[in-house]
Amino acid sequence: MMKKIAILLIVIILLQAAALYPAFASPYLQSIEAQAALLIETETGTILYEQDIHRRHPADSFAKIMTVLIAAQAVENDVISDHEIIEMTESAWHDINQNSTTQSISPGQFVTFIDLMYSAFVGSANEACNMIALRMAGTVEVFVRMMNEKAAELGCSDTNFVNPHGQYHENQYTTAYDMYIIYNAALKSDLFSEIAGTYRHITERTEDTESRTLVSSNSMLNQSGIYYYGYCLSGLSSSSYEGGFSLVASAEEEGLSLISVVLGARDIINADQSVNLQHFTESYRLFMWGYENYGWRDIVRTTDLLARVPVEHGSGADFVNVRPERALTLLLDSSVTTDAFVFDITIYSEKNNSSLIAPVSSGAVLGEVVISRDGVVLDKIDLIANTSIEIDPLEYTKQQISSALRTPLARFLIITLIIIVAVYIALIVRYNILRTKRLRRIKDTKEKLIREKRGE
Repeated sequence: MMKKIAILLIVIILLQAAALYPAFASPYLQSIEAQAALLIETETGTILYEQDIHRRHPADSFAKIMTVLIAAQAVENDVISDHEIIEMTESAWHDINQNSTTQSISPGQFVTFIDLMYSAFVGSANEACNMIALRMAGTVEVFVRMMNEKAAELGCSDTNFVNPHGQYHENQYTTAYDMYIIYNAALKSDLFSEIAGTYRHITERTEDTESRTLVSSNSMLNQSGIYYYGYCLSGLSSSSYEGGFSLVASAEEEGLSLISVVLGARDIINADQSVNLQHFTESYRLFMWGYENYGWRDIVRTTDLLARVPVEHGSGADFVNVRPERALTLLLDSSVTTDAFVFDITIYSEKNNSSLIAPVSSGAVLGEVVISRDGVVLDKIDLIANTSIEIDPLEYTKQQISSALRTPLARFLIITLIIIVAVYIALIVRYNILRTKRLRRIKDTKEKLIREKRGE
C-alpha cells in the first residue's frame, strides 16, 4: 500500500513539474507563450531563438536598466561617488503614479547614491530613478535625453524613453532585440552586474533614515522560490496592465553565456488558484532549451598535429609536425558532427615544389589550414612547427659550402682561380720546356768541347 502511495506521489510531482515547465523535456522549442521572445549567445551575438524580436512593446520597468546603466558608468568613471549622500526632493515624486512601485523614500530623507541605484533596480523604486536623474542631469527631461542618446549610441533603432522609471507612456517602447543590446552593454559594467545579480539588499542607514531591505522581483534569483534557476546570474522583471509580464535575464553554464528576453507574457491562474507567472517559466524554457541543444565545440585545437612535413639535413629527425597557431571554437547545436567540417591543408614548401631544409625553429609558419562547412569558409589559420629541428653538423658544412659555391662571387672567384692555375701551369710547362732545351744545348756544347780536346 505504501509503495503505491509513493508511486502516486511521484506521478503527481512529475505532472506538476510538466505543467510548470512544459517544454523542459522537449528537444525542440515550440513557440514561447509571450508576445515576443529572444535567446541569444552574448559572446558572438548568435541568435538561438527568436519570436517577434523587432516588435515594439511597452518598455515598462526596463527603462530602469538604462537609468542604472548610466548611473553605474558615471560611478565607474569617477563622475560621481557611489557613497555620496543624496537628499530626496519633492520633484523626484512629481510624476509618480500612486499605484506604481516605490520604496517610499520621502522628501527630506537621505540615501547614498549606490543605494539609490539598488533601490531603482532591486527595489524597482520609481522615485529613486527620478532622483538619480535629478542628481546626474539637473532635470528629468535632460536625463531622458541622455537615455535616448545612449540607446542610439548602442544601436537601438526601436527604443524610445520618456521617463527614467518606466511608468507607462504610449511613446515609451522597446523591442526584445533592443533590450538585449541594452542589457548586454549594461552587463559589461561590473557595478551594474553586481546590482543586477542581487536578490536581496539592505541599504545603508543614514542620518534620520533607517535602512531598508530591498527584494528583487526577479524570482529566478530566489533560492527558496519555485522559479529559482541556479544558472541565472542577473535580471529584471517588469509588469504592467498594458505590457503584461516581462523579464530580461542572463545565465551561464559551462562557459556558455546567454541572455533571454520575454515580453508580454501572462499570469495563468491554475485550478488550485495558484498563479503561474509565464515570464519566469518561459524564460526557464528558453534557457533549458538553449543549454540542452547548444554548446561550444573545439573544431581545431592548438595541440592538434595536422600534418608531417619532410625536413632535409635535420639532426636526428627527417620531418617536423605542424599544428594550428590558434584554436577555433564554434557555438554549435548538438546535431552538428565533426564530419561536417572540411580541413584544406597547404604546406608552403610542398606548394612551391621545394624542400624544407633544417634548421627549423619551433613556431615557424610552415603552412595554413582553411576550415569550411557546407562550402562556406569559417577560418584560415597558420600552421606552425611543433618542435625545433637542428641541422646535422656534417650536412651543415656541406650545405654551407654548397650554398657558398652557388653565389655569383664564388663562381667568379672559382673561374678566376681556375684561370690563374691554368696560366700558372702553362707557365710552368713552358719554363720546363725552355729549361730542358737550354740544358740540352749546354750538354751538347760540353760534349763538343770534350771531343775537340781529344782531337776528334
